[in-house]
Amino acid sequence: MSEIRLARRAAKLSTNFPAPHFPSELGPDVIPFDSGFAAPQLLPDLTEFAHAALNTHRAETLQYSPTHGQPELRGWLAGLMNEDGCALTPDHLLIVNGAKHGLELICKLLLDEGDAIVVTAPTYFTAIPIFRSFGVEFIEIGQDDDGIDIAALEVVLAQRVAQGQALPKLIYNVADFHNPTGATMPIERRKALIDLAERLGIFVVEDTPYRRVRFEGETIASLKALDLTGNVFHLGTFSKLVAPGLRIGWVAADTALIARLIQLKADGGSSPLVQRIIYEFGRSPAFAAHIERVQSVYRERRDRIVAAVRRELPDAVLAVPEGGYYVWLTLPAQVDGDALAADAAARGVNLIPGSKFFASGGDTTTPRNHIRLSYSYATPEQIDEGVRRLAISYRTIAG
Repeated sequence: MSEIRLARRAAKLSTNFPAPHFPSELGPDVIPFDSGFAAPQLLPDLTEFAHAALNTHRAETLQYSPTHGQPELRGWLAGLMNEDGCALTPDHLLIVNGAKHGLELICKLLLDEGDAIVVTAPTYFTAIPIFRSFGVEFIEIGQDDDGIDIAALEVVLAQRVAQGQALPKLIYNVADFHNPTGATMPIERRKALIDLAERLGIFVVEDTPYRRVRFEGETIASLKALDLTGNVFHLGTFSKLVAPGLRIGWVAADTALIARLIQLKADGGSSPLVQRIIYEFGRSPAFAAHIERVQSVYRERRDRIVAAVRRELPDAVLAVPEGGYYVWLTLPAQVDGDALAADAAARGVNLIPGSKFFASGGDTTTPRNHIRLSYSYATPEQIDEGVRRLAISYRTIAG
């Protein structure tokens, strides 16, 4: 097929199918440290709630859903977010098919080809191709243990103004248990980000898949809770807390923005059946018990992988996350994370090299001495074995 017949965003895409990486597609001896799959034993039994959805609520759940989303689910979610410091009504929420669907809709709403956006360096690697498909200019801003470097961001934005360049349309950030670094922004830095964005008229997109997967420390106000002007889009999902296969998430934003997003959402409404199941589960005692179990199991795995890395890979630097699914390893400068990932794969350990998390796309400016390890799916025993094999690869690559 001639590329000239394709849209610009599609012409350069690969014609190859993705390589297998789902645990079900891999051999039994392969240890998955790559993507954030849920621990199978934590997937909740939703049979009771599905039965009610398909019987008591059949007239609702087997019809089309309102594009806005099921009203009771939106009301329950607004209540959860208000307990977290927000001031929302159900009309501030739009139900979507997972957080990435919400991100794509926000891009449709805000971005024209050539617009600039701010992302952290590194950032969530699956968001990069979504942004890239809209033809954006990436502005990468570094971060430290407290998240995005606000001072560096201010300098870059001031330089753009001085040079007559347009300010970015949005700032994308994961403030809680950042993917991939695990960093959590303290309250003062969150306030500084909101203040800067409001002063300059830049939207903030807050991605929060791990917010309730907290193991320790105090919960910090979300960026949406600090938003007094309707400048923040909040992305939520049930993928990390409940089950990724549900494919239900939400966007919380100013009602005028939600009204426009509804008109851009062309799917006929997210599954009313799954929405009803989630709502019935969420308002039951089983939901709170499930959250406690999730936090307990993933805390144990976080501790297990940190101990294994410190034991087997003493040259690696890592910050211990207070929640989430991942640890981010910084290796000595001469160690190539891409080569390490390839060698580890040959030994039956799947992981993602750090270069994938930089919007620069793996060019010569992209740092290459990082890797990300997910501890959500592998058992404690697999974590020990996987890091042991990884250490063999490390010694092979590092010499």
